[in-house]
Amino acid sequence: MKIDQTMYDCPVGATLALIGGKYKPVILWHLREGKLRYGELQKRIPQATPKMLAQQLRALEADGAVARTVYPTVPPRVEYELTLFGRTLLPVLNAMCEWGEQFLQTQGRRPCPLAKGPAG
Repeated sequence: MKIDQTMYDCPVGATLALIGGKYKPVILWHLREGKLRYGELQKRIPQATPKMLAQQLRALEADGAVARTVYPTVPPRVEYELTLFGRTLLPVLNAMCEWGEQFLQTQGRRPCPLAKGPAG
């Protein structure tokens, strides 16, 4: 699903077209530190069904934010990582993380330990 850039006059709409989705920002956030296998992503995002996680990864790959590498082993090993283009989203994700941490604190909740550490 390539993003049709002519559809968006608003920069926020263009950004949401790429990272909008139930788990896309969370996937991108987990990939910020390097390659992860599908099973590792599933463990880090347990609320995502396998079907939804696969759909979101395919969409991010189609949009050029995530690269998928298949290694010819038995069973096949598949790894996902941010592309150079995907890494340009890190400042946006870092800002979302910082805002989310502040919001959770105002609600008396503690952020997930996996959320720590801006990268980029």
